Amino acid sequence: QVHLVESGGGSVQAGGSLNLSCLVPGSDFTSRAMGWYRQAPGKEREMVATIGPGGHLRNYGDSMESRFTIARDNSRNTVYLQMHSLEPEDTAIYYCTNWVSWGQGIQVTVSS
Repeated sequence: QVHLVESGGGSVQAGGSLNLSCLVPGSDFTSRAMGWYRQAPGKEREMVATIGPGGHLRNYGDSMESRFTIARDNSRNTVYLQMHSLEPEDTAIYYCTNWVSWGQGIQVTVSS
């Protein structure tokens, strides 16, 4: 099983920005879509963004497209999530996935 490794989380104030990265070992990275999900305390896991293998097909969860950007660098086996104008409601554990494996999750905390 592939171990996806997220990085870049942390704590910011409302209105701030964070950039998450997810390194995906293995030779099939370029053939798989990737996604970011999040789970806030007491809530179900929800989709944040997905990106196709070539990086051209992107989808976003409700109200996220204007503030979040998903991207990937196939030469680095890495998928990114740029987050701007963060709100306290964005506080959650963020996970990257290729729907075969999931990362361990990384905490994002936004204070008001």
